[in-house]
Amino acid sequence: MPLSDNELKNLKKEAVKLRNDIVDVTFWAGGAHIGGAMSMVDILTILYNKFMKYDSSNPDLEDRDRFVLSKGHAGVGLAPLLANKGFFDKETLKTFNQFNSPFGMHLDSLKVRGLDASTGSLGHGLPISLGMALAARVKGLDYKTYCVIGDGEMNEGSNWEAIMAAAHYKVTSLIPIVDFNKRMIDGEVKDIMSIDPLADKWKAFGFDVIEINGHDFNQLNDAIEKANAAVDRPMVIIANTIKGKGIDFMEDETKWHYGSIDSTVVEKAKASIAANS
Repeated sequence: MPLSDNELKNLKKEAVKLRNDIVDVTFWAGGAHIGGAMSMVDILTILYNKFMKYDSSNPDLEDRDRFVLSKGHAGVGLAPLLANKGFFDKETLKTFNQFNSPFGMHLDSLKVRGLDASTGSLGHGLPISLGMALAARVKGLDYKTYCVIGDGEMNEGSNWEAIMAAAHYKVTSLIPIVDFNKRMIDGEVKDIMSIDPLADKWKAFGFDVIEINGHDFNQLNDAIEKANAAVDRPMVIIANTIKGKGIDFMEDETKWHYGSIDSTVVEKAKASIAANS
């Protein structure tokens, strides 16, 4: 079902809020992986505000939908979202990545309420997600498992083993979303180790593929609905995104894969977010 005007308005509002929160947490932490966090904001926003079933007062609810951030270094984007959804006090984010904080740069599911999996070693999130999805089948539960994967992370062979297994066992409750922002820590993905043609590779391994603009809520909505309706073959969403999306001087810049910002840059970044919203 298409998004209503009111739904679209609310999603855009939530995305602006999350982008501003990411800027704040990056400042408090003294630095973070801000570029890749910004590129996935719209994906996280629509999942947690439209599609996912969860209860922040009962984060271990057995039939809740699962979310795994395989590109775990972008936890600076997920942590404020979980705070906004009531899993923990937002004030605690002021200690992000500091001594004795529950929030490391790569989030720990034993310390962060509402986090379904600890990730950080790239290539682990999708196999973990496949296990969660297969567990639902074994237990007779109907939850969905969503997994956001980095494009540079597609270099990892463990992803392709999971893709092959998911297709073989027709695990349609697993919905992988590739945050295809084209850049990784050392440069453009095509120059470091090309993953093209990405869509054809997923198809060859047995997935149906939807390619979209990962910053267009209408396209995200339609793609996730189609993936949720898959019956015989699992479906992957390849979301074309922009690293640093929403902050003009960070957009499509490799140097902002990780960055430190001072109060002046915070003001400049938030002004850009406001101008682009």
